[in-house]
Amino acid sequence: MTADLTNPIFNDEDAARKHFEATRWPQGPYCPFCGQFDTVKALGGKSMGDGWYHCKDCRKKFTALVGTVCERSHILLTKWLLAMHLMCASKKGISAHQLHRMLGVTYKSAWFMAHRIREAMRELNPAAAGPVGGEGQTVEMDETYVGGKEKNKHKAKRTKGANGGVGKEMAFALVERGGKVRSHHMTDISAKTLRPVLEDQFGEAAAKTKLMTDGEGQYRIIAPMFASHDAVNHGIGEYVRGEAHTNTIEGYFSILKRGVMGTYTMSASSI
Repeated sequence: MTADLTNPIFNDEDAARKHFEATRWPQGPYCPFCGQFDTVKALGGKSMGDGWYHCKDCRKKFTALVGTVCERSHILLTKWLLAMHLMCASKKGISAHQLHRMLGVTYKSAWFMAHRIREAMRELNPAAAGPVGGEGQTVEMDETYVGGKEKNKHKAKRTKGANGGVGKEMAFALVERGGKVRSHHMTDISAKTLRPVLEDQFGEAAAKTKLMTDGEGQYRIIAPMFASHDAVNHGIGEYVRGEAHTNTIEGYFSILKRGVMGTYTMSASSI
């Protein structure tokens, strides 16, 4: 989905407010304090300004911003909406300095907005979203290492003889084809450490899920938890065999790392 940057919601406060209200209150305004619909009325008069509502039940005044990441902010709503669009549309991510330059706000304001918007994107209760996998679903899982190469570090900070994942952080992820992604920061990848993570993320759905991995041994050990297991052997140059592949999760990892390199313009060999 694309967005027209000439849309009035990005340069007209009244249009931005109406857009925000329609997005947050598709069924009409409700009180963010007591949840009432029927007792909410728009406030008139020049003293209050547009966008103010009053709840007759709890006798409180509010706007559509109450209870959102934009609440109590003096930044124009047009800038909030543009920041949200830029952060969602920038596949490689966007830095606070870039937002500061494009929005015409201070760097501190851009930093504040970026963190608020990321917080709004966070899934507050992943368990409530339901398990990954299930009947007819295929899930890929793999691990990767995130961190700079030794040769790109200052000579005084290099670890002699280090290679591969030494000195890097390990990320484990599982991707449901056409569905959800769940990522975890791990200190060790083994069948023992993976089992509790998988039990938590899949639950009983594991027994109905098709598993796709590479040829690492830990995945063969946990394979009996799943309905079926196919693996590709990267060691012999095998990357696709029919429906068996890990290209989806490899693509996810590439976007994750590109978000670091692209946002902060690091060398392509840094990660």
